[in-house]
Amino acid sequence: MSEETHSPEQSLAEQVVNRRAARERIAALGHPLHPNRFPATHLVSDVVGRWGGSDSAALEAEPEEARRVALPGRILAIRKMGKAVFLDLSDGLKRVQAYVRKDGVGDGGWALLENLDLGDHVGVTGTVFRTRTGELSVKAGSLVFLAKCLRPLPDKWHGLTDIEIKYRQRYVDLIVSEETRRTFEVRARVVSYVRRFFDARGFLEVETPMMQLIAGGAAARPFITHHNALDVDLYLRIAPELYLKRLVTGGFPKVYEINRNFRNEGISTQHNPEFTMLEFYTAYADARDQMALTEELLAGAAREILGTTQLPWGEETISFEAPFRRLSMKDAVVEYGRDVPGGPIRPDELGSLPGLKAAAGRAGVESLERFGDVPGKLLAELFETLAEPHLLQPTFVVDYPAEISPLAKARPDDPKTADRFELFVGRMELANGFSELNDPDEQAEKFRAQVAQRAKGDDEAMLYDEDYVEALSYGMPPTAGEGVGIDRLAMLFTNSRSIRDVILFPLMRPKGTGR
Repeated sequence: MSEETHSPEQSLAEQVVNRRAARERIAALGHPLHPNRFPATHLVSDVVGRWGGSDSAALEAEPEEARRVALPGRILAIRKMGKAVFLDLSDGLKRVQAYVRKDGVGDGGWALLENLDLGDHVGVTGTVFRTRTGELSVKAGSLVFLAKCLRPLPDKWHGLTDIEIKYRQRYVDLIVSEETRRTFEVRARVVSYVRRFFDARGFLEVETPMMQLIAGGAAARPFITHHNALDVDLYLRIAPELYLKRLVTGGFPKVYEINRNFRNEGISTQHNPEFTMLEFYTAYADARDQMALTEELLAGAAREILGTTQLPWGEETISFEAPFRRLSMKDAVVEYGRDVPGGPIRPDELGSLPGLKAAAGRAGVESLERFGDVPGKLLAELFETLAEPHLLQPTFVVDYPAEISPLAKARPDDPKTADRFELFVGRMELANGFSELNDPDEQAEKFRAQVAQRAKGDDEAMLYDEDYVEALSYGMPPTAGEGVGIDRLAMLFTNSRSIRDVILFPLMRPKGTGR
């Protein structure tokens, strides 16, 4: 086994040279270096699932033929003990031991064994049994070569310690880290549960365009591309919202989409330019209905996937047990603005622009001129500064200013307040929803106001979507909608503090550019 000849001092280049030489020796032994297939009867996970709970007596009670397997796997450990060699084989999910002796695999198989390295893929045909120490194993009757790992794997005890390499070379991270594999298994189960949840409640899964003539549905800076045949600029989708509501207008009363969105914005522990959202729309419902459905969705997902509604979050615990707290944006600012220098934030300050500016000054909000004459923007900034860092437990923040909610319907009792909520969990926004504005004339007016803000320098303000206004003119029923961040939900379910930990291939700076 050439791996045993590698000293810790050997350079990467030397190890690659040695592994290539081992590959050439394998070829000289008559083994195809890149066989097309291996006639597997089981994967490692199948073996562990079928016999992992059987003791030695139970295994021996089964006929040998019933325990014969043709098993492929990647070698993650090689141990030589006397005249036997033990290989730890993995299918990426589970591990099982292969017990190899010369009298079992013959001269050819033994010669192959001498040229194997950690990370190589092999196929073992043999019988499932337990060793004297009780280890579930496969006694090899034959050994074939499937693929050579030409680069050494990271140290088995420490794995990938370089975070940049961990994200940039996720394929290596997945090979050596069971924790990473579990993270993405949980993420996949979250998405699967979401689909089953909405399918069971009569929602229709749909797909909307990822390239759009108008970037609408959110306040965000889009990516721009160009379609050569039509000679038009197109925007990568920042949100599917306006298309989903077109479908509600068209007669689908319940729709959802698990979608990829793209926003040309910064990268942080909570933001990736390409991300996954769940959006769902319910006709004849309002924001309160969506909040109740969200509680049901999240609590149900936690119980099924994790077996509990109590989720670890660092050294703290998050409870997804319903009902979640409801808190107005103004009340949140007052509650968490008690200790600002110069005196606490007072409720009476939050009803006027001068009062908001005074409160923002004491809270340390800088560059007040960037909020212009829009009080709602300043209130939202105060909320983000003072309250958001404290919202650990699931909290629906309600009563957003209508002027920063251009797609939302106002509360029936207060035209200045949107019938809108955002859900915060783990001190980050997880969801945004509201009763949808379905008056085409009012929507047109709000679009025009957004265009005016854009002309003043707000490059995240929405464009005027004439076709969407026309769609509303055909009559969209009372509707509530919501978007939930799948990546952030996966962070919560896996106790991951960076969004990059739950995205298989997060966006990275070009390698070696220094940018």
